[in-house]
Amino acid sequence: MDADNQLCGRNPESPYVELAVEIFSMLADATRVRIILALRDGELSVNTLADILDKSPAAVSQHLAKLRLARVVKARQEGTRVFYRLANEHAGRLVTDAIFQAEHAVTNAPSHHQVTDARASD
Repeated sequence: MDADNQLCGRNPESPYVELAVEIFSMLADATRVRIILALRDGELSVNTLADILDKSPAAVSQHLAKLRLARVVKARQEGTRVFYRLANEHAGRLVTDAIFQAEHAVTNAPSHHQVTDARASD
């Protein structure tokens, strides 16, 4: 049973704690969070991301390079274009949960709860 807890990494002694801190550090940038939010629905090119974020392709590429080093996104090249996607579902979930936590910090009735409450009454 203890071996299962060690493997999943969710205890204070986990060897993954330091890596998790690095990931949080990497996400401590609004542009990178916006990139992850944009990539939740699938793969996008650097130019498309730049348009969505209203940033230069060069600036977006620099942020994507850092996210790639942190293994948060993956790249695929097609001719001269590079497409990015989330490396796995956890990055999107992590950012979504951070947005939900921010909503809780600002309002007593966060929008993500109102959607759930509306579904429950149907």
